[in-house]
Amino acid sequence: MPVEVLMPALSPTMEKGNLAKWVKSEGDKVKAGDVIAEIETDKATMEVEAVDEGTLGKILIPEGTADVAVNTPIAVILSDGESASDIKAGAAPAPKAAEVVPAEAKSDEAPAAAKPKAAAAPAVAVAAEPDVPEGTEMVTMTMREALRDAMAEEMRRDGDVFVMGEEVAEYQGAYKVTQGLLQEFGPDRVIDTPITEHGFAGLGTGAALAGLKPIVEFMTFNFAMQAIDQIINSAAKTLYMSGGQMGCSIVFRGPNGAAARVGAQHSQDYSAWYSSVPGLKVIAPYSAADAKGLLKAAIRDPNPVIFLENEILYGQSGPVPKLDDFVLPIGKAKVVRPGDNVTIVAWSIGMSYALKAAEELAKKHIHAEVIDLRTLRPMDIDTVLASVKKTGRCVVVEEGWQQSGVAAEVAARIMEKAFDYLDAPVARVSGKDVPMPYAANLEKLALPSVAEVVEAAKAVSYR
Repeated sequence: MPVEVLMPALSPTMEKGNLAKWVKSEGDKVKAGDVIAEIETDKATMEVEAVDEGTLGKILIPEGTADVAVNTPIAVILSDGESASDIKAGAAPAPKAAEVVPAEAKSDEAPAAAKPKAAAAPAVAVAAEPDVPEGTEMVTMTMREALRDAMAEEMRRDGDVFVMGEEVAEYQGAYKVTQGLLQEFGPDRVIDTPITEHGFAGLGTGAALAGLKPIVEFMTFNFAMQAIDQIINSAAKTLYMSGGQMGCSIVFRGPNGAAARVGAQHSQDYSAWYSSVPGLKVIAPYSAADAKGLLKAAIRDPNPVIFLENEILYGQSGPVPKLDDFVLPIGKAKVVRPGDNVTIVAWSIGMSYALKAAEELAKKHIHAEVIDLRTLRPMDIDTVLASVKKTGRCVVVEEGWQQSGVAAEVAARIMEKAFDYLDAPVARVSGKDVPMPYAANLEKLALPSVAEVVEAAKAVSYR
């Protein structure tokens, strides 16, 4: 079937751009990675690469067209044996937006990593949150907006709360999560820092030990490796080492894990690292509502909290309760999709694989119960055990590596506390045991897939 090439997003906040030039012409043969066009914004010119092999069957948007909306079909690629007449039957959407690579920066700022514009979260049968009153009005917003609103509400509520990090103020945040905070709260409470994670994480930790409530943003948790001594040895351990005399109410937040073609040093998942440390609480939300409710809870918590976001999820939209003070409990998992044949456990972006796999499994009459852990430490294993005792089978999904991973911890606890209920070994679907490749095709192979989750669920169900 013909495949549409979509207008890609050069950054998480891009909504439209100009199609400057076509490098390939209709009828040209293309393969994955070939540059087919150039697009530009006011900040940079970027090259669009083909994501499929075939023939450039039709150019839908002529070069020179301005203000082309992100995700607009700009061309159609035909597979071998297909002709232009097949396009009329309707092209299939590309599995992801065309890849983009830097061609020419137009400012000193490095353009944000290219990635597909995220779609709305999958529609599933969502269990009602017990602390949301029935009939509450729901407002659709992106995770980015939900996180921003959570910080703004807590900053209005408590004058001790402030935000610090690289580009959080004047630039409105590298991912626009802090957009508008500088204008409302001023430079004393929204603070741009130098590029020194060790320095500003230490500054934030010291401020928390003195009684303030910092929100420290890392541009990516990969950079937090520079600050891990401050996070672990100072923030996490001081309460215990001081005999309970010195608390440290601080939130370290930012994107964690893979984004799209940003290489091994910007793609690691640190869920297992931080969730192994006593003294830390670790949160990894999937939905906009959970992101808001849990970030508000994290800011109020007297302990240091690691708040692991995901860059791909920033643009996903979902319903958020319109309440004056929507706060969710830390350490409580959520049954997002009920089922009775197999349990699928996930968190953060792993939920996208889990929910899509559950849809596919339902077509095969395998009804999966999907559980979103939401908090990795403390872990709500009781909700998982209750489900496993019902289904007898479990698959755990994580983007991180298998060895010493969060999925391994979940599997171990199930074995310890529900072994007699298992009808099959717990299965894990995870990132492959390699540093993240930069090439788009290899990156896709290194990450979990919906197909792998489906196969794992079928295997534990002996189907």
